[in-house]
Amino acid sequence: MKEVIMMLQEPLQQKMTQYIDGYHQLKKELKWRVSDKTLMMIASIYVVNNKPLNITRFTELSEYIKTQVGMLSTLRGYQRFTIAAMLDVRFENPKEKFQEFIDLYERLIQGGFSRSPFSYIAAMVLLTNDPDESDHQESIESALAIYKGMKAQHFFLTSTADYPLAVLLAKVDTDKQKLLDLTETYYNELSKNGFRKGNDLQFLSHILSLQFDEKPKVLIERSLNILEKFKESKRRLKTMHFPEVGLLALLEDGISQIDLVLELEEQLNNEKAFKWYKDMNFIMAVNFLMTDKMKESMILETGIFTTFEALMQAQQAAMIAAVASVSVTTNSNNT
Repeated sequence: MKEVIMMLQEPLQQKMTQYIDGYHQLKKELKWRVSDKTLMMIASIYVVNNKPLNITRFTELSEYIKTQVGMLSTLRGYQRFTIAAMLDVRFENPKEKFQEFIDLYERLIQGGFSRSPFSYIAAMVLLTNDPDESDHQESIESALAIYKGMKAQHFFLTSTADYPLAVLLAKVDTDKQKLLDLTETYYNELSKNGFRKGNDLQFLSHILSLQFDEKPKVLIERSLNILEKFKESKRRLKTMHFPEVGLLALLEDGISQIDLVLELEEQLNNEKAFKWYKDMNFIMAVNFLMTDKMKESMILETGIFTTFEALMQAQQAAMIAAVASVSVTTNSNNT
């Protein structure tokens, strides 16, 4: 394990440095306009996408977004910053793409989705993953069908926060009912073996279902082994960290990466700016590890590189959900 850590230390340390520097740049620029967790999330978007943060360009884009939406839009508040970051890291012409993004958001609403912060994120996932020439109609209809299926399975667990995952699941090339049955298999089997039922387990089951071609038994076993390994390492995970178990389970050697995840988490915990945000630090540690693993040739050759990219978007959506309750107060005070 020491050899693996040494091999990965330099690129991961670069990610850590980029993340910390990015956070402090954002903190200086935005001051008290958004929560620390939102700043952490924005900084991580640049790290996960291997893009440098240009604070001037980012600020101009976020202010541009504010001028383009109505007074009641959540994009006038904290969410304009996260959307600005997502546009900035993915597109060379983010202002032009913003207009496409807004049009796609309205298409989602017309297609049956509710107006919510997560509909904006779902629109971003579609904009990023659909071909440029797509009219998105088939994707919207498939995503709504998946969402309704999720709602039918777990009425009280499923909410607008699941919109982005419904869009991602709709991209899986298989019969939608088979896909929904698979998510239920993961949910039920994992709940029998140490994973507490709830929203976070549903999220985990959806992550595993994105890798539809893998045998369920394999991914279930990996998930259980990873959870047990964390316990053996004296790191008891909260239910909010179940999605990170899912990400690690998609790696053939996920269990062997746990010591490195804990090392990265400890470094973040020791940073003065982040010491009060240990739950977020764990999420960041796994995400930074995953982006590093994505660059390895063996991952590229397996054909799941695109799946990992989509999962990073799902994780960003999950982080937005985690900080939304904190940020909404800040948003109302600054719009």
